[in-house]
Amino acid sequence: MPTYKAPLDDVRFVLNEVFDLGALARLPGHEEHTPDLIEAVLEEGAKLCENELFPLNQSGDEEGCRFENGVVYTPSGFKEAYRTYIEGGWTGLSADPEYGGQGLPHTVQFVMEEFISSANMSFGMYPGLSLGAYNALHRWGSEEQKRLYLPKLVDGTWSGTMCLTEPHCGTDLGMIRTRAVPDGGGDGDGGGGYRITGTKIFISAGEHDLTENIVHLVLAKLPDAPEGTRGISLFVVPKFLPRADGTPGARNGVACGAIEHKMGIKASATCVLNFEDAKGWLVGEPHKGMRAMFTMMNAARLAVGIQGLGLAEISYQNAVAYARDRLQGRALSGARAPDRPADPIIVHPDVRRSLLTMRAYNEGARALAAWIGLSIDRAERDPDPDARQEADDLVALMTPVVKAFFTDCAFEATNLGVQIHGGHGYIRDYGMEQYVRDARITQIYEGANGIQALDLVGRKLPQNMGRLLRHFFHPVGRHLEERMEDEGLAEFVLPLLKAFTKLQQATALVAQRGLADPEEAGAASSDYLRMFGLVALGFMWLRMAETARRRLAEEAAGGAGGRDAFYEAKIKIARFYFAKLLPQVNALFITVNAGAKPLMDVEAEAF
Repeated sequence: MPTYKAPLDDVRFVLNEVFDLGALARLPGHEEHTPDLIEAVLEEGAKLCENELFPLNQSGDEEGCRFENGVVYTPSGFKEAYRTYIEGGWTGLSADPEYGGQGLPHTVQFVMEEFISSANMSFGMYPGLSLGAYNALHRWGSEEQKRLYLPKLVDGTWSGTMCLTEPHCGTDLGMIRTRAVPDGGGDGDGGGGYRITGTKIFISAGEHDLTENIVHLVLAKLPDAPEGTRGISLFVVPKFLPRADGTPGARNGVACGAIEHKMGIKASATCVLNFEDAKGWLVGEPHKGMRAMFTMMNAARLAVGIQGLGLAEISYQNAVAYARDRLQGRALSGARAPDRPADPIIVHPDVRRSLLTMRAYNEGARALAAWIGLSIDRAERDPDPDARQEADDLVALMTPVVKAFFTDCAFEATNLGVQIHGGHGYIRDYGMEQYVRDARITQIYEGANGIQALDLVGRKLPQNMGRLLRHFFHPVGRHLEERMEDEGLAEFVLPLLKAFTKLQQATALVAQRGLADPEEAGAASSDYLRMFGLVALGFMWLRMAETARRRLAEEAAGGAGGRDAFYEAKIKIARFYFAKLLPQVNALFITVNAGAKPLMDVEAEAF
């Protein structure tokens, strides 16, 4: 049986020592959200995840969801856990207090999403989709829609979905066939509205037994819609039509036709939804639905990256515990446990390579997630408009990197976890194979990772003449320049400087070639995104290493001590990252430079 302990120590290090969590309390609206308060919240969240959600993870995977007579039943224990979850106010953690939320920083939400994904990713899908619906309605909904739906989404008695994909189209949403026909000529909550007809597939949390109502946000086309994505509108379509007092009333024309039998996240209901003259109301402006839906999608892409981190973390925790206990063979340099029949496998170099790879990716990703979370909070609340724009640009640039790089690393980490367990990892008893299956979807949904790479090179790089890039390149460049003379950091600064230079060269190459031939940019995109992710984590590891060195020096000088081993380990993991993982950038630069010809020169008939 697997085990899980929320990595609170590492979270504290990242938030309070590498970054300045206290700066959040200086932002308008966050004055009461001190580091002490946030730590107390996260400690309670860790207990919830460890004690309530994690024990249901393996059983939920084995039982899965049931679809009977049009009703979806979640696995045993999920309803009770969800009730505990909403009673604790976790559905409204970062939501607007005007609608009953706690208004905590998005940074805190990020950390909780990691804990939840480690403990029980399938469970986390239900409130996760609700948060996405809340975000879209909070940003684009009418005042009437906000008053009606947001309090219920915030308190968790209603849940939400995002309904995009159709049987014939996924990424190319311009091809959707779901139609919305005016019904009475209005689009307010009180009357009029539209009738929605069509079929949506792969709808996470589309039907379940956890909440009294489900609020579907549905992409559809009006009769006069332009072709392609310019003709998409967004509608709010509740499962039960709200009465005048806000309670669920008559059943709407939306029904679950089936649930998918999936490779992973089996306790998350993935539904086929059929809309037949379902009553819906326009969200935002006609034909501007993609703009509104991207509010959900961008937040969801970051959340999926965090899901990957959560799965990689629990896989690492169980892999290292197994490696310490499993006796097999002797250390190559001689017996380390001569009083035992064999040494624990943690003595073997290849096992250590696997464990250190997992840990280096995980802790680097956790630091990068914190940087992005803090930037979201700055983008929302910093009184300086230039600072808000800078932070928003960084978040926009890094969203495809977080989504794709984190989830690629997660699939690698969960596979390494199985490998370390050997045959025991391949069977169900140890729980490791579930993490591989669950992690696989994170590379696919909310925009497959290849799409994230195209978004990075095709949209984010050229946007506003490269303005987004400057908010990553400039701070990294300044940081490196300021530390060039620090001999104690040379083992970290110099490798990062070389990799950063390669990334800048690759950026110029992709931009130049992509202008002449879009397929050049497309061919380079996935390798380029991985380069970007490796350099970004290198920047985080430099910051963590220098923080650890500073703290060790302070303790040696008589400061508050007792954490030498923690800081020394950080420096050693940083050395591993710079020596063993960051050099991938060199090979990736070669593949980027190879261009599109090796890919596009092969005739389709030759495959």
